[in-house]
Amino acid sequence: MSYLIILTVLALGHLGHDGPDPILAYPLTEQDLDGDTVRSRFGPDISSANGLRFAPAGIGGGCVLDSTTTLLVSEDHRSLDPPLPRESLTLSAWIAVDEPQSWGGVLGCLVDNASHEKGWVLGYDQHHFYFGLSTEGADDGDGLMTYLKGTRRYECGKMYHVVATYDGKCAVLYVNGREEARTDIQSGPILYPDSAMVSLGAYRDSNEFNRHVGRLSDVRVYDMAAGPKWVSERFVDDQMLAGMPAHVSLPRPVSEHLDWVVAPVLQFPEMDSMGLIFETTRPVTGEVRFGEDAEFGRVIEVNDPTMFAEISMDDLEADSAYFYQVVLIDDLGRTLQTEVLSFQTAAPRGVPVTFALLSDTQDNPEVCSILATHIWDQRPGFIIHPGDLTGTGSIKADWTDEFFPGMNGLLSRVAMYPVLGNHEQDARHYYRYFSLPEPEYYYTFSQGDADFFMIDTNRIVAPGSEQYQWLDAALGASQARWKFVVHHHPPYSSDENDYGDTWTGRGRKGDLRIRPLTELYDLHEVDLVLNGHIHSYERTWPISGGRVVDDGGVVYTITGGGGGGLEAPGPTRPDFNNTVRTGHHYCMIRLNGRVLEFFAYDLQNRLFDHMTIRKSE
Repeated sequence: MSYLIILTVLALGHLGHDGPDPILAYPLTEQDLDGDTVRSRFGPDISSANGLRFAPAGIGGGCVLDSTTTLLVSEDHRSLDPPLPRESLTLSAWIAVDEPQSWGGVLGCLVDNASHEKGWVLGYDQHHFYFGLSTEGADDGDGLMTYLKGTRRYECGKMYHVVATYDGKCAVLYVNGREEARTDIQSGPILYPDSAMVSLGAYRDSNEFNRHVGRLSDVRVYDMAAGPKWVSERFVDDQMLAGMPAHVSLPRPVSEHLDWVVAPVLQFPEMDSMGLIFETTRPVTGEVRFGEDAEFGRVIEVNDPTMFAEISMDDLEADSAYFYQVVLIDDLGRTLQTEVLSFQTAAPRGVPVTFALLSDTQDNPEVCSILATHIWDQRPGFIIHPGDLTGTGSIKADWTDEFFPGMNGLLSRVAMYPVLGNHEQDARHYYRYFSLPEPEYYYTFSQGDADFFMIDTNRIVAPGSEQYQWLDAALGASQARWKFVVHHHPPYSSDENDYGDTWTGRGRKGDLRIRPLTELYDLHEVDLVLNGHIHSYERTWPISGGRVVDDGGVVYTITGGGGGGLEAPGPTRPDFNNTVRTGHHYCMIRLNGRVLEFFAYDLQNRLFDHMTIRKSE
């Protein structure tokens, strides 16, 4: 217990010798940046740290990290001297989160792959800070990570002092000097991976890399477990940082050149309105012109200089064509404008509709662009995207440099209704770039004689959950002739290895976590369930009660060939499978009264599957 006594009577202060030395210490001030190297006070310097910015002291200071920043302390924790703590641990950092994400990281050395969980991480989710830890006392062979989550919801842009401690028996999480969570599930020495990176400003292991977007300062690691008195005193020393107003934001970097960051993208069409967003490299003013022809006749002014705008064009007619143009000007008098573009409002009941289906476009703007061109050639009224729009949703460049450049020629003329995939990471960029009905991760809309129910299967969807109850009620209330449910993960799949290795065993034939939803689909007579996640094409026979039927039933489709690395089916065909195909592709669905036609096209725009459903009276 001597180490606890030391920490409760000594003050560590500002990285000086008024207390025990840390194992790692990074002040992250501008004085510590030498070229592209971040100097440490303890531990290795961090090289290749390009493009770092630093916040002014007036809003709390700190190093400003964005979605391109990489701060790697060590490629392998085993190379550190002294080594990372094993018996006890304290992590301390000042943190401001600008971009909430499901798995945000401040500092970590971990492997967290399915049931293989070892190491530790200090980070945050969409609302709270957390501390993840794995120890030998809870080791089940592969390791078990316990995540302690704080109770206070952080405010974006505001600095917080976050401390995590472990004394060999108990793990504790503190925020702004106060204890918020503790657990004794973990005990004994810390269980480290055989090899793992030590990353600053990221949640990072061998297959995940979620960069912190926001500020960090005074990050430290100790091989002792701090007591509450030390934690409180450290917060009091710098508590003025926590008092900085959250609404004070850092100036965004402004380019010398005027251009689109995200060229205009249509948003959530309704029968009487159409939304629009755009983002630019410099503050601009201007106008959005729109009307029934290229003379426009109506204007929405953008009077306040902005780099991101969300516009709503209202008082429109249902199922009607409109034209629009965005004309902007910066402070130097330079003009940025689109060509004359068009869009179509949502269709009312009784009107035939045609829509496109494209999923898992992640990390492949070349393929995505080809498919988008094929889709545009067919002139759909709207697009459905069942998730994984990007490779890493928390990285802004994945949106601005890949997804939107690949899709913009289409999305500037045809609006898209998306759902969240696992690669979006529930990141703020998704909610920023798509304007959807609250709460946005699930919603419903109508087009023609169809109702669409969009849900997020990254969240809990088991019976009794929020989305399950909402979906049950919404499907039950629908009077539409056609009902479609859209979510990312498939309840039925012939894939070779996502749901068990089918080359050495039988596999689970789909996501069993999602399978309970199929009872709702049977109950409420859903027609089609549109999924992605598996990077191939699959269409099932009609299924009811978990069995293939020849009358009624629900058809399930997987259309994950929008750009992601291709996957293959297993060696044997499940009875539910009608058609399976490996290759990039898109689909078109056409509805006219009681007739549904479904078409699937490959990257060369060749038809490879077709289905017709005719409903009786």
